[in-house]
Amino acid sequence: MYICICNAIRETDLRRAAQVTNGDAEAVYATLGKQPNCGQCLVDAQSILFEEREMNCETVSA
Repeated sequence: MYICICNAIRETDLRRAAQVTNGDAEAVYATLGKQPNCGQCLVDAQSILFEEREMNCETVSA
């Protein structure tokens, strides 16, 4: 599913980038060579990053 229509960023792109990039959604976008345009996606993107990082921490701790 596309999270950012302006930049054609998919949820899978965000999840992969969250595993190797620290910072907020804007930092992850920069890692992907993008920057927010309209900004409507940032709240959802940040939630996905948080969720992915939490799952990654649980996997490492187990």
